[in-house]
Amino acid sequence: MPLFGSTFSPKKTPPRKAASLSNLHLLDRSTREVELGLEYGTPTMNLTGQSLKFENGQWVAEIGSFTGDRREMQRLRKRNQQLEEENNLLRLKVDILLDMLSETTAESHLMEKELEELKSHIRRRK
Repeated sequence: MPLFGSTFSPKKTPPRKAASLSNLHLLDRSTREVELGLEYGTPTMNLTGQSLKFENGQWVAEIGSFTGDRREMQRLRKRNQQLEEENNLLRLKVDILLDMLSETTAESHLMEKELEELKSHIRRRK
């Protein structure tokens, strides 16, 4: 038996009316495009003097849209190349350090094992 007398039962919701009362969905495609402007074309944007357009799911720079200085572009490319070379060198150094660490860790484990064997050998002699 419920604590407060009756169980909760919400009222039934009335059925919905038609989804759209507009007759625009009755127009054919070409009329809709003319009336409603549904032909958008490709989206484009302009960032720092460079025009980009959205094609096949990616933003692509339009050809000849860069209005910056050529010297600045060359300087940026050179700096990018230097940073890539530095990054590759640092990755190589990290790989070498990891190899050295694994080698010293293996040697340490071998030495610990030898030490334990020597200790157990000495205990057996006593």
